[in-house]
Amino acid sequence: MIQQATFLFISGAEIAFILFIAIMVFGADKLPEIARGLGKGMRTLKDASNDIKHEITKTAEKSGLDTSITGDVKKELDKVKDDLEEFTGSVRRKF
Repeated sequence: MIQQATFLFISGAEIAFILFIAIMVFGADKLPEIARGLGKGMRTLKDASNDIKHEITKTAEKSGLDTSITGDVKKELDKVKDDLEEFTGSVRRKF
């Protein structure tokens, strides 16, 4: 079975239309600069959230709190996800 990759439930035609409108509004010469700025902004946001997670974990460990519970919860969620994938088989939801 061939599966089509979707990004936020947007089809290829809709992405092409959005790119066309972006080119018409900003111009072809400005799009790489805008994309670069968005990429840097997303990277900064990801780094900041990782720093916050690290600081929270470090503070919790210093305070003597058990931080292993998050790993246990993640393992259980992954196990349920795998079981659900086995149960559903090749049946997929299509929007």
